[in-house]
Amino acid sequence: MSCEEKEAILVLADGKKFYGKGFGAEGIEVGEVVFNTSLYGYQEILTDPSYAGQLLVFTTPHIGNVGCNYLDCESDKIYAGGVIVRELSPIVNNFRAEQTLDSFLKKHQRLGVSGIDTRELVLHLREKGSLMGALAVGNNINEDDLVDRARLAGSMEGRDYVSLVTCKQPYRFNQLPPTLDNGFKERTVSDAELATRPHCVVIDCGVKVAILRLLVASGFKISVVPATFRAEQIFSMKPDGIFLSNGPGDPATLGYLIDTVRELLVKLPIFGICLGHQILSQVMGAKTYKLKFGHHGGNHPVKNEKIGKVEITVQNHGFAVDRSSLPKDLKITHRNLYDQTIEGVDAPDCRAFAVQYHPESSPGPRDSLYLFDAFYKMVAL
Repeated sequence: MSCEEKEAILVLADGKKFYGKGFGAEGIEVGEVVFNTSLYGYQEILTDPSYAGQLLVFTTPHIGNVGCNYLDCESDKIYAGGVIVRELSPIVNNFRAEQTLDSFLKKHQRLGVSGIDTRELVLHLREKGSLMGALAVGNNINEDDLVDRARLAGSMEGRDYVSLVTCKQPYRFNQLPPTLDNGFKERTVSDAELATRPHCVVIDCGVKVAILRLLVASGFKISVVPATFRAEQIFSMKPDGIFLSNGPGDPATLGYLIDTVRELLVKLPIFGICLGHQILSQVMGAKTYKLKFGHHGGNHPVKNEKIGKVEITVQNHGFAVDRSSLPKDLKITHRNLYDQTIEGVDAPDCRAFAVQYHPESSPGPRDSLYLFDAFYKMVAL
């Protein structure tokens, strides 16, 4: 299945240019250029709201062969502004495929470019650090204009993307993870059963559907609320526990959310993932900083300091918690073995813990699922 070839170019803020062939929609997108080393899950990655404001490079050279389908979306749209690959698969060969990656991008009005030397691009980003870039697909591309757009884009630092991706209204969620046994069809929990479960309120900073499904599978009744909800609004829902979700942008800009979580802390058990880890750490008094090129991939080794075991983890973050700013009552539980950055914290006196990585994304593939069970036990027992 081939797609119509169009001109395409990626221009970085330092002036470096990469030429290729376009697919998906036509137009121009500006964002931070980051690379992901995962060997699988391109559809889940593209629909992860944490990629808002970014242009995504896949290091896996051959992308698109399993197609796309409804059930593997992590949200209702593609949040990455564009996707950059070495080679777009000309065929789709998977029993679950409903459309090609090309048509999926067109449906969501997102850009794609293939034929770029992604190895050269990734090495450049590793040396220079993540750069802002402008991606253009179509005819009559003005390269000078793209250079200006990339340079004027600034940085991801100081940007609040959570307010752009969070839900507008609260909602209930009762889906379970799909399984091969049921043909990867939707599975739900009945209202009668949900009524007997402990109530977890998820603060949506850009939450992934996979996280919600695993919270339901762990035994919770789930309500999802906007990140702008105040503490009194959350208390009025009578929650038994609070989950802080993943999300995009600079965590230091989220003062409104930090204030809310500070009021919830101690009063309710709290579990956070990714941005939720950074939020909890800031509430406890720590600071965050921007990584040179971030952690984006499915093969990062993380040591569980409590038991001395190494977990293979999925990562997606451009900021980290500053070790030197960590207060004494916040304990490090997990450590990244690539660069020693903090990957997990625990505040036992506050009944709160969090991890920087993504346990819902089948790393290992089940190395980190114990975290959901640990949260359920904290809330229910």
